[in-house]
Amino acid sequence: MNRRQFIASSGAAAVALGRGLSPAAAAATQSSPASKRALMKVSADVAPDDAKMKAVARYGVKNAVSHAEIAGDRLYATVDELSRMRDVAEKNGISVDILTPPNLASSHIDREAHPAIMLGQSPERDRDIDTMHTMIRNCATVGIPCIKYNMSILGVLRTGRTPGRGDSSLTTFKLADAHPNPPETRAGRVSEDAYWERITYFLEHVIPVAEEYKVRMACHPNDSMTPPQGYQGVHAVLSTVEGLKKFVSIKESPYHGLNFCQGTVSEMLQNPATEIFDVIRYFGSRGKIFNVHFRNIRGNRQAFMEVGPDEGDVDFVKAMMLYKELGYAYNLQPDHVPQSPGDAGGQEYFAFCYGYIRALIQAVDHMA
Repeated sequence: MNRRQFIASSGAAAVALGRGLSPAAAAATQSSPASKRALMKVSADVAPDDAKMKAVARYGVKNAVSHAEIAGDRLYATVDELSRMRDVAEKNGISVDILTPPNLASSHIDREAHPAIMLGQSPERDRDIDTMHTMIRNCATVGIPCIKYNMSILGVLRTGRTPGRGDSSLTTFKLADAHPNPPETRAGRVSEDAYWERITYFLEHVIPVAEEYKVRMACHPNDSMTPPQGYQGVHAVLSTVEGLKKFVSIKESPYHGLNFCQGTVSEMLQNPATEIFDVIRYFGSRGKIFNVHFRNIRGNRQAFMEVGPDEGDVDFVKAMMLYKELGYAYNLQPDHVPQSPGDAGGQEYFAFCYGYIRALIQAVDHMA
């Protein structure tokens, strides 16, 4: 074995051991041909609609996040409803790998129809948690291996838009432009301890069921960074890297992890161009990344704008190579794309992102 081969094999073994594998399993990983391939897949968040599934399939997308069409005001989808969703996708050559539930979205608490879990209201939150148990069981029955969710009170915080390439505009956040004394939400004042209590209560009641049925639970970080003194009376504890580290340590399980929004995490950092890679490595080496929102920003935690994947501060080629090195085997999904007057819903820009991500995967797959 020459020096280059030794370094490469030693690095692969270190990654495998970091993911919790035994020395024997780590040795098998480094010698396996599969470990040298890029395992991640380009993905789309797409409604269970035949035309929309065809629209993403034409760009080479074969994996998706979707939701079921649920009758009435139920917070869970039946097996039949999930099966119909899956059938629409599979007819178009697409696998639904992740389900989005009808609650625990990234919406602001004042607009949320089912806020009991994040308001810490009992017994209402127990009722809503029971429906999540049903959703987990039904997903397992139809073969959907992951549910993504948010534990958000403030939703997605932005302060305006900035002109982008061509006629596009970019969502922007500037802490200096945020309202100095914003009104409190219906949640009132939520301290860090109160926020953690609500998160912990949910995880203690949900993760054991997810583990029993082998369905991964992927939580999206709070978007975006909030001041240390809180915002609208809320201390959003999942808006820092340290908060996310604490989160994944609660109810340790291979079925408890993150919908790792690389853009949101970049917004938490002072210098995302250099700091993001250590964060990816921390969570990826521990097997805590179940889905990636692969989007880029310019700026930092004080002020940023959401830009195209090829024009931000984070080197996406380097990021893709790191996901390959870590053996990340799940989805990479575009998110929050620039908008323009002639591109309703950003569908043209999403098409660009699918191609960009697919090309990056193919490129790193061919790199030694």
